Amino acid sequence: MHFLLAIHDRAAAAARTILPCDLLLLVDRLAIAAIFFLSGRTKVEGVLTITPATYDLFSTEYTLPLLSPQIAAPLATYSEHLFPMLLVLGLATRGAAFALLGMTLVIQCFVYPDAWPTHLSWAGLLLPLIALGGGGWSVDAWLRGALHAR
Repeated sequence: MHFLLAIHDRAAAAARTILPCDLLLLVDRLAIAAIFFLSGRTKVEGVLTITPATYDLFSTEYTLPLLSPQIAAPLATYSEHLFPMLLVLGLATRGAAFALLGMTLVIQCFVYPDAWPTHLSWAGLLLPLIALGGGGWSVDAWLRGALHAR
């Protein structure tokens, strides 16, 4: 039994060396950013022109109790562009991740309540970013270093 535990401990140490936390947070940021950014791209044509179909979607399938489609469609669409770009850069990581988690909760509660496994996986990517930030390979870390150097 001690032999198996020793093998496990060596494998875990190797994994920590090969997969540093900064790398895991970078992959985390890129993965969740891709999900939301690609969703945002389906709602526009050109650079950021919201399509009439997007407004129709927010009038039918994506209806929200307190927001009209004329407000909800641009808010969601631009959020799906802005916050993923911030995550890719690792800029304002915690805030961007928190905003996307809020969006995920709205989708879960009001749009697709049966899609909880998908939304749980999104939350699983967003929560470490909220708790830990963007990691050492982020603009946040660079700015923090530059401010501390002063």
